[in-house]
Amino acid sequence: MMMIPAGPAFSQTPEARFLEVNGVVEIKEQEGGASPDWKRAAPGDLVDSNTVVSTGLKSSAVISLGSSRLEVRPLTMLTLRELVMRGNTEETVLYLRTGRVRAVVNPPAGQNVDFTVSAPIVTASVRGTSFEFDGIHLQVDDGRVLLTGANRQKVYVAREQRSYVDETSRNRITPPFEAEAALLRPVLPELNHTGSSAEAPETMIAPKPDSTLIHIGWP
Repeated sequence: MMMIPAGPAFSQTPEARFLEVNGVVEIKEQEGGASPDWKRAAPGDLVDSNTVVSTGLKSSAVISLGSSRLEVRPLTMLTLRELVMRGNTEETVLYLRTGRVRAVVNPPAGQNVDFTVSAPIVTASVRGTSFEFDGIHLQVDDGRVLLTGANRQKVYVAREQRSYVDETSRNRITPPFEAEAALLRPVLPELNHTGSSAEAPETMIAPKPDSTLIHIGWP
């Protein structure tokens, strides 16, 4: 009789599955394959590799990606490139064509998660964080994200910081301190009309935007 060694013989394959579907959410399996037909998504549906996900106007979805959670905002189109286990690391690769997503990445105890979101201009990779991203702007809620541009520029964005791609300056990634300073510019002309510099406040707190965009990458 053959003896079976103790302990698991292989790592469990992570799954991508719809948790919530609101409005018109469609999927197209095997991007570029022989069956390009779209079909409506429903809670519980699996999302295979190379599947395209599209949300309509006033529509959204929540997808579990292994140990991570992805909130897909309205008018978003993305592709799940890969979701696999390699050793003790869960690797997720997404391509965001248009729209905005929010991701919460929570690696389980004893494991790592490499979570990458690529867009036409920048790419982002992250471990143990949450963020929002639309391909141009990034807002990090927790952890740290590395933005990598096509020109190989790299900018780290930490907790409660933001960054964005300046499309008027050859797609330069704006460092967090510059992004915060840019939020103050609209109020500067108003200070010029006070008639006295003494009336200007000593410090100014930049308001947080309602939405943010994020791209992540890890060396």
